[in-house]
Amino acid sequence: GANCTIVCGSTVGPFAFVGAGAVINRDVPAHALMVGVPARRVGWMSRHGERLALPPSGEGVAACPATGERYRLAGDTLALLD
Repeated sequence: GANCTIVCGSTVGPFAFVGAGAVINRDVPAHALMVGVPARRVGWMSRHGERLALPPSGEGVAACPATGERYRLAGDTLALLD
């Protein structure tokens, strides 16, 4: 995101999104959507840049609205199924 700050030593995983003005002060998992100061995870993104709609329980399977690719969320890890 524009004007975001990533503190030294923090790693941003592949396909992660960081909102404008966010401050990243710890590692960001792959596909995470991070916003705020300090940044917190508010959702998950597909590898095509689409926000994934996961079940209210927070774990389960979601499909990318653009491509139909399916992802499984277990704990803090999002994995591509297709």
